[in-house]
Amino acid sequence: MGWLLLLMAVALLTVSLVTRNLLLRQVDSQVTTALEQEARELNDVARGGVDRATLQPFRDVRELLYNHLHRQHPDDDEVIVGWVSDGLGGGEVLRQERQEPLPLGAHPELLGPILESERTSGSIDTSAGEMRWVKVTVTNPADVGREGYFVVGYFIDRDRDEVDQTIRTLVLVSLIGLAIGGVAAWVVAGQILAPVRLVRQAAAQITEQDLTRRIPIDGRDDITALAEQFNAMLDRLEQAFGTQREFLDDASHELRTPITIIRGHLELMGADPAERAAVVRLCTDELDRMSRIVEDLLLLAKSERPDFLHPEPVELAELTSDIHAKIGALGPRRWLLEGIGEGTAVLDPQRVTQAVVQLAHNAVQHTAAGDDILLGSALLDGRASFWVTDTGPGVAAADAKVIFDRFSRGSGGARGHRTGAGLGLAIVTAIAEAHGGSVKLVSTPGEGATFGIELPAGGPRS
Repeated sequence: MGWLLLLMAVALLTVSLVTRNLLLRQVDSQVTTALEQEARELNDVARGGVDRATLQPFRDVRELLYNHLHRQHPDDDEVIVGWVSDGLGGGEVLRQERQEPLPLGAHPELLGPILESERTSGSIDTSAGEMRWVKVTVTNPADVGREGYFVVGYFIDRDRDEVDQTIRTLVLVSLIGLAIGGVAAWVVAGQILAPVRLVRQAAAQITEQDLTRRIPIDGRDDITALAEQFNAMLDRLEQAFGTQREFLDDASHELRTPITIIRGHLELMGADPAERAAVVRLCTDELDRMSRIVEDLLLLAKSERPDFLHPEPVELAELTSDIHAKIGALGPRRWLLEGIGEGTAVLDPQRVTQAVVQLAHNAVQHTAAGDDILLGSALLDGRASFWVTDTGPGVAAADAKVIFDRFSRGSGGARGHRTGAGLGLAIVTAIAEAHGGSVKLVSTPGEGATFGIELPAGGPRS
């Protein structure tokens, strides 16, 4: 606001100075025009040489000057004087009988230098201010040997004072306008910048433990857009910190058990070589499980990043055949293709393969050797689907609501399978949601289950 008001003040000052100079030039031009007009009128009368009242020629220079002098009606700031030589080195001053700013004819110290000057115009300082003057030499053929002068003076200070008064008024009005404009701008700027203050206050109050504060959105201007972007940034930060905290909570929760097992066995390990070998084997298994848990947790944490997926156009039939070839090594089951989708979808083939393989691994855990496991894919209504159907115990209704959460293993069904850390289906969910899709589950307890993912064929939505 300070810089803005300073700029406005400089602009108004510049306008005032330029206006004053223009008005002063206009005054000078008007004065010069008025003096030149008086000189032209006298020259016209002198050339005609005839008294317009009697239509008779002027008899001498004095009569011409006297006649013309008393026919003039000068302005209040003008003074007109005639001077006629007597032929003997002296002369007579002719004046109008009126109130003059300064009786020039009564001041020979002022009139003398004008009459003696070789110039026909100029200016002189007087007690009434600066006077601009013009001088016209007058002769008459009928009055040989005598000459006269016609002097017109104009006192310019009053016009200049009027200009200065106008400028003072302009400056006063400008200052009042500047003050009113400054107050109005302060109020308006305060309203406009209120969201910016909210952004600053919100930024000052945000901590790693509290990212819930948001800025109220009201309006459709650039400041509102800034507030929206700030809120979006807070959403991303909250999500990132939430993911980080969740990762730390999950890791500490899940890694605590194998660490406790390893520590307990190491503390109780005796000197017997067979016992030592058993403890080493158990610790190695627990360390392998810890490694798998860490890898799964890192994968889930990475799923929140924008570079988690690398989508590309993929032929669904070719991808399905590749997945079918890979899952055959997961266990001695009858791996069957239930359906193959035809067409092209934009997705990340590696992540989709990872998700379907995880579903197949889950099916292996809940089936026996020689059981049927079906793999299928389809492309319908702009959606690409992959599914795995097993003939296991199925999923209880209570488990279906939580089975896709992290570290949730469900009840395990009739077979009671409780292996793993409970991250497999959470990884499948993360991959599906990263594509903008979802996971599906269809199951009847005791009759197997179908797990699948459904993805937009046009690629992930940004």
